[in-house]
Amino acid sequence: MEAMNQKSLERVVSQRALQMGSSFPCQICVVGFLCGVCLASLFLAALTSFGSFEFNGISFSMGASSSSSPSPWNSSSDAINMVKSTDCKLKLKETERWFNSQRSTMETDNERVSLLHLVWGALLTESVHEEREFFLEFGLNRSSVPNAPHLENCKLSAYINMRLDTRAENESFPPWTNRKGLLDMYPASTAKEQLGSPRHRPISEGVYPPWITGSDEENYPLTRKVQRDIWVHQHPPNCWDPNVRFLVADWERLPGFGIGAQIAGMCGLLAIAINEKRVLVTNYYNRADHDGCKGSSRSSWSCYFLPETSQECRDRAFELMENKEALEKGIITTKDNYSSKQIWAGRAPRVWGDPWSYLQPTTEINGTLIAYHRKMDRRWWRAQAVRYLMRFLTEYTCGLLNVAHHAAFGKEAAKMVLTGLPREWPNVEVANNSRSDIEDFVWSSHRPWIPRPMLSMHVRMGDKACEMKVVEFEKYMLLADRIRKHFPHLNSIWLSTEMQEVVDKSKLYPHWNFYYTNVTRQVGNMTMAIYEASLGRETGTNYPLVNFLMATDSDFFIGALGSTWCFLIDGMRNTGGKVMSGYLSVNKDRFW
Repeated sequence: MEAMNQKSLERVVSQRALQMGSSFPCQICVVGFLCGVCLASLFLAALTSFGSFEFNGISFSMGASSSSSPSPWNSSSDAINMVKSTDCKLKLKETERWFNSQRSTMETDNERVSLLHLVWGALLTESVHEEREFFLEFGLNRSSVPNAPHLENCKLSAYINMRLDTRAENESFPPWTNRKGLLDMYPASTAKEQLGSPRHRPISEGVYPPWITGSDEENYPLTRKVQRDIWVHQHPPNCWDPNVRFLVADWERLPGFGIGAQIAGMCGLLAIAINEKRVLVTNYYNRADHDGCKGSSRSSWSCYFLPETSQECRDRAFELMENKEALEKGIITTKDNYSSKQIWAGRAPRVWGDPWSYLQPTTEINGTLIAYHRKMDRRWWRAQAVRYLMRFLTEYTCGLLNVAHHAAFGKEAAKMVLTGLPREWPNVEVANNSRSDIEDFVWSSHRPWIPRPMLSMHVRMGDKACEMKVVEFEKYMLLADRIRKHFPHLNSIWLSTEMQEVVDKSKLYPHWNFYYTNVTRQVGNMTMAIYEASLGRETGTNYPLVNFLMATDSDFFIGALGSTWCFLIDGMRNTGGKVMSGYLSVNKDRFW
């Protein structure tokens, strides 16, 4: 009976081991467990064949009480038959083969993920020759490559953006319609449209700029109307009209001025332009003075975002700059015509009343929602101004985001996509890789995939201590844990920081997935100006803008309102449908 039980136990254990999952830890546990069972059985057989054993001087007898009576345990052949050592070895070999097979499958899957990641990376190159060389090297063809969900078609995106920022032919406004993306270009199909029903309703009937997402309640008050009015103000129908006046201004370039300060200064100049009924024209932008910005976009804001006004108005303004009489009569002014106080602390436009007086209290500092502070008008206006200035990305900026997305999320995206492909990939073409109307006209407006929900965290330290209260990384993480208590499915953080110390500390939180740009970071108390200079102008401009845009697109945000950079991120989020996501700040603005 005992022998039968022993056989039954071995059979159950062996069967259960072969049914275990394919995960690596489970495989190790199975092999270890079976080895332990076999060794224990063999050890027991060896002991019982002698009838007794001794441990630390204590003797244990396995035989009968009488030495003269024969014992059924004295037969070594019976013991061997009982434990079935040969059968155990066979099962171990069988399990080992299964384990090796699973490991080989895992290695193959990892190789496929790495290959797809490499292929997508090759498609990001601007060189057609390099792309062709890559495909030849790996024996691939373009039709076998699935679409990358985390990457955007930057050429198409730039085309759409330019189209939505330019007046249509014989129209007063761009093709802003109730149709999103490219749907307004879809061929008319209904009899009503064919009979002449207007597809492009005039702005006066309530169609607003397409760069605002979310409902009115999810944005700052009057955001849609304000954005429409700013665009109309900045794009007069006839820039050569004698009544059109201009304000031409270089971006601030004094030593120590970061990108955030430059943008804040231009927000102040836009307020002056609106108050004085002038068209703002931005000129030299030192941070775009690098080889990445090509042609006329070099040294211009238009390298990164669509320009603040039309090319016609820019041409007219620069023509007037050469006219001494135009300067004397005030037809055109420059930054030198205004004091620092007017630029940095000037009056927010009152064209729309005082919508800042009914901002929703969704910002929390030290556990308390901020319902009122002394600079609510400035906060509301800077949000509107920065949203307008950054309303549309250029193809160059879109490409920067693609590179960052691929470095951070590319392998996750590859794993996700490969689950829907045949195991023979890449040796087979991707089925149904051709595009349909719904992909071209409907889904084209969808944003690239990122792991969601995503929390963006901007940790500002270093020399910022002279301007605000600097908080250690641990406090930021306490706030992150607070968010996750309410949203338990949150586990991804986009970490934006100039400090290597912060990146190192993030490794102490294994229950979070951290993503960040791969750049050299600051060690010690180096000033921001010296740090940016060490990166070079191109990298020192590109990577902060990528972090900025990632923060505005994330589902949640933790920052420091004492930082102008975080202040502007907050403004972009509050005009981008993120008001009700809230904002947890580790400190308050020093002017509140």
